[in-house]
Amino acid sequence: MKTEEFKKAIQNAVHNLPSEFLDKLENVEFVAEEWPSRQQLAAAKLLHKKNVLLFGLYQGIPQTRRAHYNLVLPDKISIFKGPIESVCRTDDEVRRKVFDTILHEIGHHFGLDEAKLRKTP
Repeated sequence: MKTEEFKKAIQNAVHNLPSEFLDKLENVEFVAEEWPSRQQLAAAKLLHKKNVLLFGLYQGIPQTRRAHYNLVLPDKISIFKGPIESVCRTDDEVRRKVFDTILHEIGHHFGLDEAKLRKTP
């Protein structure tokens, strides 16, 4: 998938979020990146892990920890094209993985930790 198409997939995924999520997003920016940097892998505690792909990364102050929150840069949710494409066979699979990754990362924005997000019903 071309980079512009990937960025469009991110925009469409955000636009198609359930309104109960979309209406509550505060000061967050979604960014397309090719691959995570060493710093991003370290932030996700994945720098020295083998065979682990990082599809997205939330960087910011979760809403549950915001006090006296003003005049700050937006939180950042990075969506990584390379890792997503490496596990998807079709553009439709890429779009679905982008959507799922965005849902996961906004969970962090709302204050959920990795253990809670990975729990299955």
